[in-house]
Amino acid sequence: MTSVDTSDRRNSAADTVAGFLAVGSIVLSAIALGGGLILELQARPARTSIVAAILALVSARLSARYEKLALIALVVAIVAFVVGMTLAVITENPLA
Repeated sequence: MTSVDTSDRRNSAADTVAGFLAVGSIVLSAIALGGGLILELQARPARTSIVAAILALVSARLSARYEKLALIALVVAIVAFVVGMTLAVITENPLA
């Protein structure tokens, strides 16, 4: 773990990009979770949640400032994978 004093430091471009990647990961996870079924998209939970998890990992590695947000995004992606796959099987939608 690195000790970075984030209260005095301004946001760099990497911090901004990491924040957007983490939020994008959460949005993709919401689509994989079942939002694709509600919006009538062909959301494939196997593909969408794995891409969301990769975005969260890249976000965590990119910036120390938004590591907690990236961790939350990764947990949401894992939950979205499990719930999205379950919903896809129950509703007989394609998985991948």
